[in-house]
Amino acid sequence: MSATPEATPTIVLVGHGMVGQRFLEALAERGLTATHRVVVLCEEPRPAYDRVALTSYFSGRTPEELSVTDPEFITTHGIELYVGDPAVTVDRVAREVTARSGRVFGYDTLVLATGSYPFVPPVPNKDAEGCFVYRTIEDLLAIEEYARTRATTGAVVGGGLLGLEAAGALKGLGLTAHIVEFAPRLMPVQVDEGGGAALLRTIEGMGLSVHTGVGTQEIVVDASGAVTGMKLSDGSELATDLVVFSAGVRPRDQLARDCGLTVGERGGIAVDEQCRTVADPHVFAIGECALAADGRVYGLVAPGYDQAETAAATIAADEASFTGADLSTKLKLLGVDVASFGDAHGTTGDCLDVVYSDSRAGLYKKLVIGRDGTLLGGILVGDAEAYGTLRALTGSVPPVAPESLVLPAGAGAGAEGLGPAALPDDAIICSCNNVRKGTIREAVSEHRCTTVPEVKKCTKAGTTCGSCVKVLGQLVAAELEASGVEVDKGLCGCFSQTREELYEIVLALRITTYQDLLDRYGREEARGTDGCEVCKPAVGSIIASLAPVIGASGYVLDGEQAALQDSNDHFLANLQKNGSYSVVPRIPGGEITPEKLIVIGEIARDFGLYTKITGGQRIDLFGARVEQLPLIWTRLVDAGFESGHAYGKALRTVKSCVGSTWCRYGVQDSVRMAIDLELRYRGLRSPHKLKSAVSGCARECAEAQSKDFGVIATAGGWNLYVGGNGGATPRHADLLAQDLSDTELVRLIDRFLMFYIRTADRLERTSAWLERLPGGLDHVREVVVEDSLGICAELESLMAAHVAHYRDEWAETINDPEKLARFVSFVNAPDTPDPVVGFVPERDQIKPDLPLLAIGHRPLEGSAQR
Repeated sequence: MSATPEATPTIVLVGHGMVGQRFLEALAERGLTATHRVVVLCEEPRPAYDRVALTSYFSGRTPEELSVTDPEFITTHGIELYVGDPAVTVDRVAREVTARSGRVFGYDTLVLATGSYPFVPPVPNKDAEGCFVYRTIEDLLAIEEYARTRATTGAVVGGGLLGLEAAGALKGLGLTAHIVEFAPRLMPVQVDEGGGAALLRTIEGMGLSVHTGVGTQEIVVDASGAVTGMKLSDGSELATDLVVFSAGVRPRDQLARDCGLTVGERGGIAVDEQCRTVADPHVFAIGECALAADGRVYGLVAPGYDQAETAAATIAADEASFTGADLSTKLKLLGVDVASFGDAHGTTGDCLDVVYSDSRAGLYKKLVIGRDGTLLGGILVGDAEAYGTLRALTGSVPPVAPESLVLPAGAGAGAEGLGPAALPDDAIICSCNNVRKGTIREAVSEHRCTTVPEVKKCTKAGTTCGSCVKVLGQLVAAELEASGVEVDKGLCGCFSQTREELYEIVLALRITTYQDLLDRYGREEARGTDGCEVCKPAVGSIIASLAPVIGASGYVLDGEQAALQDSNDHFLANLQKNGSYSVVPRIPGGEITPEKLIVIGEIARDFGLYTKITGGQRIDLFGARVEQLPLIWTRLVDAGFESGHAYGKALRTVKSCVGSTWCRYGVQDSVRMAIDLELRYRGLRSPHKLKSAVSGCARECAEAQSKDFGVIATAGGWNLYVGGNGGATPRHADLLAQDLSDTELVRLIDRFLMFYIRTADRLERTSAWLERLPGGLDHVREVVVEDSLGICAELESLMAAHVAHYRDEWAETINDPEKLARFVSFVNAPDTPDPVVGFVPERDQIKPDLPLLAIGHRPLEGSAQR
């Protein structure tokens, strides 16, 4: 311990969680770290980390990535941080704190931020081998180890926030997971009966078993003392190898009790509005251990941050007070949005409810409205997109009809005029950090912030739970426009919406045709027209990618869809420079049998096609006339081939090396993984083409880091890289997550691809999208790994629908005479081959006879072109 002059006042902070770290930052902002000695006693073996995102550890986020403590901050401000060394006694007379190590620290000001501890019901055998709590990173490490080596089934006691997250973690570890909740519904504090029912349906649909209205009577153990089951209050018994208690928390106030500080009847260290303990003006308490002056213990991070700021301001002799906090919260449970705000249960009495419920989609939305039209509160389950706006409007009369705020997009008249720009400047946009709209506007107009990352850095908005990031983006755009910076986000002259916005409209309203979308949401001057060549293929791609979900035909040449496609998609083949087409059957992972090679060779010979092995490990057959395509594909389909989608904005190939099966250096079976991935994502329509690769070791023979998503094997699993591009502007892919299991890898790729499809612009490769996206890779990681927006369940569901409904386009085409009728050069002369298509020999094969001919070809004189 470095020597400190006796005259230097000392602040001792007991506890180093998120609230404790915020307190240190508040001290530094006020210059108190320069005038005071600051000592921090931390019980856990690591500095403060993001406990809100604790479950993201099971999605690949490392403990280091969860940290909210910058070592440089600690060093720069001279803070003495002792990890793994908690305070054990406080002598308030001598003003000394003794740590477990025996160190003794005198203090002028003591701040208790000891947080809370998990409540474990007093049931028999609650401490048996196989019983855990869900509170710290160490708890998660222990659960992970036990689940991997000792368990096949897990049960969580408690159906609140952490309980549902724990159950999701157990399922992610490969266990059969159960949730046992004493209340009649899940999350009884946050949601009402209707919201609980919607949440239940969604969670059960994920494969978790839920038992509500029953309590745990006893933990059943075997002769060795290990868990084998649970006895429930209804007389039933649940077989399980592992139990996680997540039945709530209690304030950690024992240290305060032992030194004689006043503690509430139900726990919590009693403090005044300045967060000073009522028994000792030299001692403060903040966070979950504190019983605030309003008689409440706050278990959310935002009130804890406010208390930290209040305590730091009081120590600095500034005026500050904590008189209570809004308990509104937006949660992400197993990827399902759950939010409540204001008086969500209508406890104020004279009020009305506006409810929208769609049990099929797992949606439940309720607004509580006063008789005078004031928005008092609400509950959102399954879709909390409007949470930021609704929360900010709480306590006021919304400028539109209440029902328009909860109905799907477009179904509530007037809702489109309501957005962040309509909110007053004192509306709180980021509840975690108490950032108001006016502060965000000032960051743009006065501090010259032009992007969301810049605003986040300037204001701290969006840096905790991330639920307000989309609203931040809208406010930044609105403020830039107000400053005279023209921001036309429209897709084209037909639509004022971006591609992302059109995707959301199509998904929300189940719009299945381009014309319907144009007539309802197109610019006024475009309605009633045929649209343009920019938006037609873009909308066609959106409808195709969402076809299984919205009820549209998955076949791109059905009805109106055929008119929307790019030139290549018109005939499910790549148009070449002389008017001929190429045929590319899928060869997953580059693996092919001799029999299939022979089939390809025979087809190429019989139809006189040019053959070439591509860089993506498959074979291109060039020179087919349009009328030959069905004949060629009939033989290919009969041999077991399917479309390689070389013509579409879709997945092309998943390239691979030979991996551990053959290579001396391979550490994983890259061929199997490449085949699995290509078969999973085949036919997936996207804003641009997608390419992938899997390398069996770090030698990178498959060049995975130049792909839209690439996978490299490690001794611990798979590393996932995203955003690479080997095209005209090469870009190395970025590492998104590492050492993933097969299941974790597929889940993250599912999420990444659907998030890209959802938010990218037309013809935007993942590389350009990643660089354009506010926050870049960090934002993508927050969304698809940490589920910061709470949309991962939806992204996974969309991908699952694609996989379940995939149909080979060519197999469908050759079995439908009506579809085959389109494969002619000239509609009024179907038996006439196109005379423009010609070839000359080269290197024992053929090449186009018109090397300078532009794409497309001339119509036959006097005939209608195809």
